[in-house]
Amino acid sequence: MQIITLGSELLRQKADKIDKFDEETLNIKKQMLEILVKDKGVGLAGPQIGIMKRIFVVHIQNDTERVFINPSILETSHETCKYEEGCLSVPGVYANVIRSESVKIHAWNEKGRPFTLEASGLLARVIQHEYDHLEGVLFLDYLPENKKKKLIEKFEKISGKGENAFK
Repeated sequence: MQIITLGSELLRQKADKIDKFDEETLNIKKQMLEILVKDKGVGLAGPQIGIMKRIFVVHIQNDTERVFINPSILETSHETCKYEEGCLSVPGVYANVIRSESVKIHAWNEKGRPFTLEASGLLARVIQHEYDHLEGVLFLDYLPENKKKKLIEKFEKISGKGENAFK
């Protein structure tokens, strides 16, 4: 499995619900965590590796590995904060993004057990970022058009993808 980068139509599609919690689901989680560690990320969603399923993994330093399957964000705080974000699917590009300071999310783990989690700070930010990937949304979408355009041009130059990487 390889990380899909900006320009792929898969990053703009909504992911499908996972219906079965089986060996395949466990294998997807395991592979996603391996990629996350290898590429030194803090979160990774299924669509970023071509798996169009509603699953993402999170591993923040000094915290446990987490998997979220078929997640729903139940609440977001009115309080927001600005923080520099990057994305494994848009390597070399970073921007300050405003997001809710805290979230409440409902999801299932890889064994099919439901859970609800309230998160704040970096964990809340990563959850929102990865959830967006399941909806076909990228962190660049939160930026003003002129800033987004400059960052896309930077990505195109870094990656050698040429014009129109952002669709």
